[in-house]
Amino acid sequence: MIPTNSLTSQVPTQAALSVPLGSGGVTPEDVLAVARHDAKVTISPEALDNVARVRVHIDDLAHSEIPAYGISTGFGALASRHIPDELRTQLQKSLIRSHAAGMGPAVEREVVRGILFLRAKTLASGRTGVRPVVLQTMVDVLNAGITPLVREFGSLGCSGDLAPLSHCALVLMGEGEASGPDGEVYGSRGGRTVAELLAKHGIAPVTLAEKEGLALVNGTEGMLGMLLMAVADLRELLTTADITASLSVEALLGTDQVFLPELHAALRPHPGQAASAENMLRVLSNSPIVASHRVNDTRVQDAYSLRCAPQVAGAVRDTVDHAALVASRELAAAIDNPVVLPDGRVSSNGNFHGAPVAYVLDFLAIAVADLSSIAERRTDRMLDPARSHGLPAFLAADPGVDSGLMIAQYTQAALVSDNKRLAVPASVDSIPSSAMQEDHVSMGWHAARKLRRAVENLRRVLAIELVTSARALDIRTQLSGGELTPGPAGAAVIAALRAVVDGPGADRFLSPELEAAERLLASGGVRVAAESAVGKLA
Repeated sequence: MIPTNSLTSQVPTQAALSVPLGSGGVTPEDVLAVARHDAKVTISPEALDNVARVRVHIDDLAHSEIPAYGISTGFGALASRHIPDELRTQLQKSLIRSHAAGMGPAVEREVVRGILFLRAKTLASGRTGVRPVVLQTMVDVLNAGITPLVREFGSLGCSGDLAPLSHCALVLMGEGEASGPDGEVYGSRGGRTVAELLAKHGIAPVTLAEKEGLALVNGTEGMLGMLLMAVADLRELLTTADITASLSVEALLGTDQVFLPELHAALRPHPGQAASAENMLRVLSNSPIVASHRVNDTRVQDAYSLRCAPQVAGAVRDTVDHAALVASRELAAAIDNPVVLPDGRVSSNGNFHGAPVAYVLDFLAIAVADLSSIAERRTDRMLDPARSHGLPAFLAADPGVDSGLMIAQYTQAALVSDNKRLAVPASVDSIPSSAMQEDHVSMGWHAARKLRRAVENLRRVLAIELVTSARALDIRTQLSGGELTPGPAGAAVIAALRAVVDGPGADRFLSPELEAAERLLASGGVRVAAESAVGKLA
């Protein structure tokens, strides 16, 4: 099972613990509040009235002699068969049961809650043609803390995230698998049924009517939810990456002059690069270590991993901004097939294809791999006495007897290598399905799954750079007899780290210390510490 990437440290306000759902859409913050912080969802009366009005068009088609896809016909390659009235309830049940065909480990709770909320948002738009009871039941499941068990494999990212959404829809029918708010599993692999779990929370299973099964599964909510979470996580990590890079520059006696604003916004106007350079310049401000070698330094230029840190991290920032733009467009969409247009027409379309989302998910994985790679190069440089400008080998207390942080860099290298593999695009692959009716698919779900793992790896890579640079700076201070100290921001970050990780010394069990650093980083503690000294960072 791929672990959760819950990096967002902000605790939602009391107001954010209730998220309104209307016909006008939701914000990324709404999605995160529901998915990660269990915010309750309220549906506006206007949205329920609109859903009921639109349903009339579906009912009219259901009683028409003209075949309508998903209403009076089969699905996919079986769409040519007309389904008589008496079999249409069975048609919807069969759709959900057959499409809930995922396998593998269960995906994270926050992902499933994001899927449910985003699909509820689409149902509330009034473009899908479901009855109000379907929307209300989905929201009731969310508010009860019930989480359908969605399996890792099954979505091809076209016709929507069919299998993941079908596992969710099955729970609305009182079937399938789900966990309650206490984590107890109900369903075919548990001791009690999902219908019993719903009843425990006063929720009646839904008997799906015409088109409603299709409306529950024909969306891009899985990949979109994971994109929104990745964007939020990376925004936090990018500020931290600038901080850890700055500490590495300081520890390696690098110059801060390459981060001056006149070298960035005016000469190469990429906004992300300028933001990262400004962050690094501020973190390095008033550093006695930096000041100590500003004059008569025999080196002409620092290595690329130091000098070009803003160019790489800034490019990642700009990539995240582009991904956020795509996510905002998708968040404003109402994905379904067929869709009910404002004039009442029910029209087939291809908006369920995940290409727009899949591409940026893959783009982010490439950027994350490169950011983790440059951080590892700085770590390796601090551990090598031939390149660290006076630091002991591997920052060991007694090199030869002690190995210091030698194997921490191995772990970092392994994480970077994994990220390079995860950077291989999923969206360039396509395996035809449904008897060649669905002959080109996006693989957006899998682009999202591998991005989550890449972001997790990046967080650990930065944690190791933090541990390494903090130890290197402590050693610099010791070697100078206390005269050369890091700047106020670096000192504040090291103090925060030292509250959970001891300073230099003889070798000791290292894994718990790296995990403690990761937790500090994930909590936002590194950013908060730096900002306590130099103010808000970008």
